[in-house]
Amino acid sequence: MSSRSYLKEIDSRIPYSDPNAFDRSVFVLHDQLNLSVWPDWVREQKPLLIFMESKAKGETLPYHKKKITFVLSSMRHFALECFKAGYPVYYHATDQSFGDGIVEVLEEYEGLSLTYMTPSEWDTRMSIDDVKREFEDRVTEIPNTFFFADVEQWKENIEPGYRMEYFYRDMRKQTGYLMNGDKPIGEKWNYDDENRESLPKGYSVPEVTSFEPDTLTQEVLELVVDRHSDHFGKVEDFRYAVTRKQALQLLDEFIEERLVDFGPYEDAMATDEPTLFHSTLSLYLNNGLLLPWEICERAIKAYENGNAPINSVEGLVRQILGWREFIRIYYEEMMPEVREANFMNFAKGLPELFWSGDTDMHCLQQSLKAVIKQGYSHHIQRLMVLSNFSNLTQTDPRELNRWFWFAYVDAYEWVVLPNVLGMSTFADGGILASKPYVSSGNYINKMSNYCKSCEYSVTKKTGEGACPFNYLYWNFIDEQREAFEVSGRNSFMVNMYDKKSDENKKAIKESTKHFLNQLDRYSG
Repeated sequence: MSSRSYLKEIDSRIPYSDPNAFDRSVFVLHDQLNLSVWPDWVREQKPLLIFMESKAKGETLPYHKKKITFVLSSMRHFALECFKAGYPVYYHATDQSFGDGIVEVLEEYEGLSLTYMTPSEWDTRMSIDDVKREFEDRVTEIPNTFFFADVEQWKENIEPGYRMEYFYRDMRKQTGYLMNGDKPIGEKWNYDDENRESLPKGYSVPEVTSFEPDTLTQEVLELVVDRHSDHFGKVEDFRYAVTRKQALQLLDEFIEERLVDFGPYEDAMATDEPTLFHSTLSLYLNNGLLLPWEICERAIKAYENGNAPINSVEGLVRQILGWREFIRIYYEEMMPEVREANFMNFAKGLPELFWSGDTDMHCLQQSLKAVIKQGYSHHIQRLMVLSNFSNLTQTDPRELNRWFWFAYVDAYEWVVLPNVLGMSTFADGGILASKPYVSSGNYINKMSNYCKSCEYSVTKKTGEGACPFNYLYWNFIDEQREAFEVSGRNSFMVNMYDKKSDENKKAIKESTKHFLNQLDRYSG
């Protein structure tokens, strides 16, 4: 079936704009859905806007069915909104890459010039770069302005020892966010020590509003079922926002209902609560429906009005102004070589349970259930359960990176790769993070109620029925000493292992060997 066959709703609502009637066009990618950050001339002159769906892009990875639905539905809705705002719109569908699709348009309409904004993802950028070289007199690239920081100003700082905290403080000073002159409001740069509480039993968690799919989204769902039935995840019960109006509603809801508790329970996990008090706005932040300064400034205003505590607001600002901006700069500086980073030389395939969710380990069940069903779980489940388990089971970090990229609805390579290869797996050898993010079952037990419902005992360290995180963790400490000695402050864990009895060490090794031998690996 042709790529155009699933565009009947768009074709019926947006009258055909003949590109021959225009000499200037702007190509809008699926993660650049906000014209307010484009140059003034775009809004003033209202050139032809070109949107494009690439079948080839959708097949580069087995992207979560809800991710494909979200990306395409959001772009279709945005194209329709642009048309209603007075822009001529040309909605193109191609079986090829974005670059090839642009060539199709430029070759057919020889009088048309095209302006595009630098893509966030490397492969798309390289594909369109080739087009720019071929049509150098007709194609113009402009900088990506969906972020706070100018990459060129910062990327030379990316090296071992330069941490996010240094960058974050400079960005606070540059923006004036939560600052009193040159000093941070409250005399503290961060409130991590106040943001590590576990969720009390019976504590009420507000639901995140969901949205019923309209006819535009329904058509995308039909496309996904027809074309991507073998992809990861569930397509049923799609409820994400797909318009800016809906995304702004979710922002309001977060500020009013969950921001107060976001800070204290930022690292908490609870059974059947995949979002807790997290904003879940990363989906809309990463495709442009929301802008980073909008979220930060709304949160800061809530603090100034006495409606949210400083620890919650600073924690949110640090995630967006600090971490999100920092990892983008890391990506720009480290690509493309970092794609092959594997400091610990792990070569085992991804555990099969990452696809099926079938495991007796309750923490993994809970973390994977949400991803398979909705393409989302919050950052501690991603970091301290899923990435932790991948590390401890000696899984190739590049396989984990690939899984995160296609399994999460909010995932794009620029945000996933630094978090997985740089932070959680230590695959870059310590450039982004000072240590591998691994832990025993004690951390999971402290920050969640998962262990109470698990078939394994978190208090048992080795042998049958023991929590696998316990012995896998100490085995990792022993076998990956170099990773812990990169930063001297982490070598005490190696010393603790060395002080264990020979009998204890033997039990750790035997339990680890038995578990890894029984662990099925995905081979697809």
